[in-house]
Amino acid sequence: MATMNSPDTGNRALTPVADADRVFHWHEHASLWFSLGVGLLVMQIGAYLVPAVGSRDAAIAIVLGSLVGSGLLAWTAKLGCDSGLTSAGLMHRTYGSLFARLPVLLNIAQLIGWTTFELVIMRDGTAAIGKQSFGLALDGPGGIVATTLLWGGVLTLLLAGSMTTLVRKIISRFGLPLVIASLLWLTWQFGGQLQAKGFDAFWARPGDGSMSMLSAMDLVIAMPVSWLPLVADYARHGRSGRSAMSGTWLGYAIANIWCYALGVMVVSVAQPSTDLVSALLLAQGGLIALSLILVDEIDNAYGDVYSGAVSAHSIKPSMSIRKWGLGLAVLCTGLALVLPMHSLEPFLLLLSSVFVPLYGVILGRLGVGQPSFAPTQRKVDLTAALLWLAGVATYHALAKWAPQWGSALPTLALTFTLAWLSRPRRV
Repeated sequence: MATMNSPDTGNRALTPVADADRVFHWHEHASLWFSLGVGLLVMQIGAYLVPAVGSRDAAIAIVLGSLVGSGLLAWTAKLGCDSGLTSAGLMHRTYGSLFARLPVLLNIAQLIGWTTFELVIMRDGTAAIGKQSFGLALDGPGGIVATTLLWGGVLTLLLAGSMTTLVRKIISRFGLPLVIASLLWLTWQFGGQLQAKGFDAFWARPGDGSMSMLSAMDLVIAMPVSWLPLVADYARHGRSGRSAMSGTWLGYAIANIWCYALGVMVVSVAQPSTDLVSALLLAQGGLIALSLILVDEIDNAYGDVYSGAVSAHSIKPSMSIRKWGLGLAVLCTGLALVLPMHSLEPFLLLLSSVFVPLYGVILGRLGVGQPSFAPTQRKVDLTAALLWLAGVATYHALAKWAPQWGSALPTLALTFTLAWLSRPRRV
């Protein structure tokens, strides 16, 4: 079993999980991905949309982009559950044992970046709570170090335990109800303010034209797509592919739509100079609600580090998944202390340009029909590799020369279709 506290025997990241270790039911999948879909980062991206495309178009982009992006996530979850393979294992089966190391390494790099983002947002949120509610100055050098080490220490402590236990006994039973309650309260507060200011005027407000509808959808899709290289690491512990797919899709789609929409509402009623965290704190009961969301943010960081550890283990199996996880947690804590990690939008779109075509090829090869998940003897599947690289180029070309059409959906359709047409036929 590829849990953080199990003994390491062989390369667990490239071996299908044993049937006895398939312990996740539909509820665990839905709870996990709802929890991972909730976050201050998602609300911040929602706040980007309204000035660019207007309220009505932002709402359409949020719903459609969330359904499409979560659908891709759910499809990959089913693939991971059906095969019992991690994300690294799916990459090996598709791209060959040698070439797969490139996307695996890129995945580790993006997960280190995401974890650092999460630690920074938790640190900054803690500083905002301390200053606004208790008069504590935590945004100076000493406060930054203390709050970063605090959250880094919590993350490291969680990584010393079992992933499946965390999901089944903590997130599903305790974390989820508290997070839902906080989202309901914030929605009630900001929805009421929006209604008082005039919902019709809000709904009719136009954008400034800096982003097309499809470009806005790209930004929404980018958030669930950023989880594509992680989802199989959890879904392979599911009991059935159907429950993994439906639970992941429903859980993440609801959370993504809700948090994006909440970000839109907050930015629409807050003063222009007020940042998202401060606006949340100013709401009645905002301190408690924000604190619960901030605590929930730690499972996002955990999810990133755990999958990063699984991917790193696939390359160097002599170190256990648990040791890799602890090492990556310490590394990300150090990076959060020294790196300015506040420019989120370019980072998201760059990740999307890499992982949309990567999984377009994987789903085209393994996601339809009755694929073989047997280990490949090829070190490099040249066709799959070229399709992925061509997909990355296509994504960036569309973003530069035809942004009105978006990049994610055309690139996904192209790579999926070509990968499906070029897949090896079973005799």
